[in-house]
Amino acid sequence: MAFSADELRVLRRALATALHPAPLQDEDVQDCLRLAESVDEAVREAGRLRAFLLADLARYREALPGSFPGYLELLQEALSAGYDPEADDLAALRALRADPRAAGLLERCQMLAERSVRARLARVIQATAPGAPTPAPAPPRPRARLLALPGGRAADEPKKPSTPKPPVPGERPVPKPSEVFPPRRRPVPPPPPEERVAG
Repeated sequence: MAFSADELRVLRRALATALHPAPLQDEDVQDCLRLAESVDEAVREAGRLRAFLLADLARYREALPGSFPGYLELLQEALSAGYDPEADDLAALRALRADPRAAGLLERCQMLAERSVRARLARVIQATAPGAPTPAPAPPRPRARLLALPGGRAADEPKKPSTPKPPVPGERPVPKPSEVFPPRRRPVPPPPPEERVAG
């Protein structure tokens, strides 16, 4: 990232103020805000360019061996931008190592990949070392209420007759099932035919 002469002056003033706090004029504050916006935009643009470069690299890698020269050029550009070569890159370079340029890139990529693996392994070992701070345990979940299920011990005990509660004033009493659903009366069968004639 390159700064212009004006941006460097603003940056130097901001660093001096950070080291020796002093009230800033409105113009200096506006200059610092503009510089911060420019830096943020440059970072976003660098991210967009990196994503475009990696997508382009994947397309060239899939089109190998026909895209051989373009792939090597893009891979070198990506490595210069801090790209860690993937297993697909190593496999592609192994297939192309008859070419001296591909063989040289393969050595470089193997070294970078090994360094990346070692760094990740060191981070894992450091995180799991005995002296490493362990994450705080999650708070226990609240216990669920236990609900009585039909059966079990209560089913074997003799049931006690329940005494009906007197109705509260202003509240309708709960009707009994026999009041809601009265028992069905059996229909009386008709008299035999002889009794009908005699009557």
